[in-house]
Amino acid sequence: MNQNDIEQRETALQQDPDNPRKQYELALLYIEQQRNEEALKLLDRSLQQRNRDASVFYARAVTLLSMSNFRKAGCDLLRTIVLDPAFLPAYKHLGFVQLTLGKVENAVKTLQKAIEIDPEYVDAYCVMGDAYLDLGEHEQAKEAFEAALRLEPDNPEPHCKIAMYYLSRGDMKGLKREYELLKTLDATMAEQIGSLFF
Repeated sequence: MNQNDIEQRETALQQDPDNPRKQYELALLYIEQQRNEEALKLLDRSLQQRNRDASVFYARAVTLLSMSNFRKAGCDLLRTIVLDPAFLPAYKHLGFVQLTLGKVENAVKTLQKAIEIDPEYVDAYCVMGDAYLDLGEHEQAKEAFEAALRLEPDNPEPHCKIAMYYLSRGDMKGLKREYELLKTLDATMAEQIGSLFF
């Protein structure tokens, strides 16, 4: 995506300003550039005509999350799931919002529902592990992170999560092991952990 793409989409929308699809597509480009206020205005306009479109509600939720407006984002994520019960990223983000707002048991239920829909949805296991850590359910947290690792052993996110699990348990050997693995998977993430703990 470059500035030329945005200019083309802006021109297309100027020629057809009430087209909700064009509003949505330009909003997605604005979201990528973190032009959140502009994206939000376009998504609000799009929803005036497409108020049953799960993807527009989801895009608005992601925008609101970027602006730290968790409650409104949560409402849009719930609408997304009602409109499209198989929309997995909405469950992951809703679980994250619930966790952030201290509704940890609700987060676990939301994430379990995502895993029921797709037992191989790695992102749900990662957030679920965080929720279990918040609840002090360390074994369940470890199981969630290990499930994510089994499904995607080369994905740096589960390795980072299990590293934080080891840290929470005071297991510096486990933390060091994950740190060494992350050096090859995601050097930036490894550097962040290394600068804090080694």
